Amino acid sequence: MSRIARYVWLVSIAAVGAGVFLFLEDPTFSLPFAQAALTFGFIGVLAQLFSYRTGRGSMGSVSFIPVLASAAIAPHWVSVVVVAAASLAGQIVAKRDRIRSVFNAAQESLALALAILAYQAFGGIPLHSIGESSSLSLFSLFLVFFVTNSICVSGALGIVSDRSPWTIWKENTLSALPYDFLSLPAILFIVWAYSKFGPVGVFVFAVPLFGLRQLYKVTGQLEQTNRELLELMVAAIEARDPYTSGHSRRVADKARVIARAVGLREKEIERIVAAALLHDVGKIHEVFGPILSKPGRLTPEEQVIMRTHPVKSAELAGKVTELRDVVPLIRHHHENWDGTGYPDGLRGDDIPLGSRIIMFADTIDAMSTDRPYRAAMDAASVRKELLRFRGTQFDPSMCDALLRSSEYSKLFAAKEAEDADWRQRTPDRGSILRVAETA
Repeated sequence: MSRIARYVWLVSIAAVGAGVFLFLEDPTFSLPFAQAALTFGFIGVLAQLFSYRTGRGSMGSVSFIPVLASAAIAPHWVSVVVVAAASLAGQIVAKRDRIRSVFNAAQESLALALAILAYQAFGGIPLHSIGESSSLSLFSLFLVFFVTNSICVSGALGIVSDRSPWTIWKENTLSALPYDFLSLPAILFIVWAYSKFGPVGVFVFAVPLFGLRQLYKVTGQLEQTNRELLELMVAAIEARDPYTSGHSRRVADKARVIARAVGLREKEIERIVAAALLHDVGKIHEVFGPILSKPGRLTPEEQVIMRTHPVKSAELAGKVTELRDVVPLIRHHHENWDGTGYPDGLRGDDIPLGSRIIMFADTIDAMSTDRPYRAAMDAASVRKELLRFRGTQFDPSMCDALLRSSEYSKLFAAKEAEDADWRQRTPDRGSILRVAETA
């Protein structure tokens, strides 16, 4: 049995166990609860049919809104059973593969069962009108469902993509968190509509739910399109220089690692990553073309021209409204801690924090990449260079935090994996020479 199949079985068993626990608490069958659960289950199926791809390997949907409304009105095992059946039906209608269908139904049922238990633990009761249960119980319902759902999905994506589930959780969850919290009024609105007008009223008032879904879809697609356009532009610029191909993407990845190592929050990290991706975008200017295509070291005159690229990069990024807040980070990514950098000779804490991080990422990538005039340095050699220029080129406290952090080794993980793969696919040097001698 594959790892993902075992994981799906584990989630399914947990879902059944949580459902059984709810049943043992109150084994009675309630017709009003069943009616509410069926109503919201049907709306949930419709919402699943309008799901959309987030661009991060997962699917987005607002089906959780009717699911949580059902839990608030009918916090009972009947709701869990109906949601499981409705989710499975939605997966089948959407023609998703069997293991994905089972997983989606199981993780949603597990999340709902645990959310209902938390709701009851904080005094939540079946809602007939808004205000009957405390805000704390409603918040616990939402939070437990949200956390359980996101953890289960991140675990599955981690197995499939062979990545850290924690990293995937942060990528997928934190950016969507504001939108998910904005859905809380929609859940209460649907509860109100059901308590006032019954099933018919809910279907009438469910139209705004799909409007919210469209907002999710458009927002997600715009974010994904913006990321892809930025990466396409950067790739086009770097195509002019085979020795820096992929440099900006690697610098962005390293900037993310360094920002985490020094303890920044995710929102600030994403801002720095965007600046790192664009730090060399000014090199698209024609004046840099001949220099970028030149092998070997640059002349003093060429170095003077190249020192203008942070300014040109900042000017270009500043033309995009959404990028104006990262312009200072781009402009100052070559400023040195002791004030000897360029273009403005900033010193110490006057240099934006993001620029200091990009300086680390940019320099580390340059040192750990093969160039025509020298071989790539390993992690130990790079460490020596960082310590050598600590307090002159680099922020000393940031340098210390990075070198102490377990994140430091991650800066070289991709390069080491690439080298290992190359060694596996390439004959040893001695055999190459022997073939050459006998040819």
